[in-house]
Amino acid sequence: MVEDRSPVEETSPGLPLGPDSLVWKYFADNRMALLGPRAAVLQNMLPSLGQGVEDHSVWFAETLARLQRSIPPIFNTVYGADGAAAGHEVRDFHKPIKGKLPDGKPYSALNPETYYWAHATFIEHTITATDLFIRRLTEAEKEQLFAESITWFSRYGVSATGTPQTYGEFKVYWQHALDERLVAHRTAAYGVGYATKGWPRPKRVHPVLWFVVKRPLNAVSSSITIGGMPPEGREILGLPWDDKRERRYQRFAAASRALNPVYAKLPGKFRMHPIALRAFGREGRRA
Repeated sequence: MVEDRSPVEETSPGLPLGPDSLVWKYFADNRMALLGPRAAVLQNMLPSLGQGVEDHSVWFAETLARLQRSIPPIFNTVYGADGAAAGHEVRDFHKPIKGKLPDGKPYSALNPETYYWAHATFIEHTITATDLFIRRLTEAEKEQLFAESITWFSRYGVSATGTPQTYGEFKVYWQHALDERLVAHRTAAYGVGYATKGWPRPKRVHPVLWFVVKRPLNAVSSSITIGGMPPEGREILGLPWDDKRERRYQRFAAASRALNPVYAKLPGKFRMHPIALRAFGREGRRA
């Protein structure tokens, strides 16, 4: 069931989005990329979502193009002057995405449970990447980020019945998904394939140059992709990891957090997505 919903009322557990919100501060921060494709891969590990991507998307043929089309509307839902209108546009993109799973059961991208899982991966990614690569968050700040995400989700106009309403409930929901609901769907396996097989040489890159850069490039992309996955996700997808790599990964994360005061002084165009920068400018605030 899908329905248009009115703005979040003061009695809602949701908190406002805006220049003083933590979602605005961190969701479009370029350091979110340091967690790799965690959100996208985890999304596709939910059978109904992974099947929808396989049946209706250009994910396999034009992965980058799909990402370039998907990101701006989602950012506009958070940062746009009319976030609800942007959210309803994102929702309506998904209306034709329906079909049957291999076992014959029907799926729909607008099934509230499926739709909420996609949203859940974004807010979990934001909390985890911020805590790991920007600065340690308190439990109260994690609660705030989650409460702001309730307002964010309301802008899609999709039923929120049965969704978590506190950060504590969200953590239980998240762990249950990792333990019971996710599978190694083909779309998810494809999304992390380069982490174990390495990148193919781009046609425009000279073979000699590729020979020089491919090993360090593959090492970095593998570390970011596999390291950025939760342990349960690595196990389901059969991604190799060990204590030595985990220690290196944590040292890298600690170094990133230590550089946060320097990063904060950089011009906004080097720190955040342009859509977020324009939103802060619209509010007369510095990002």
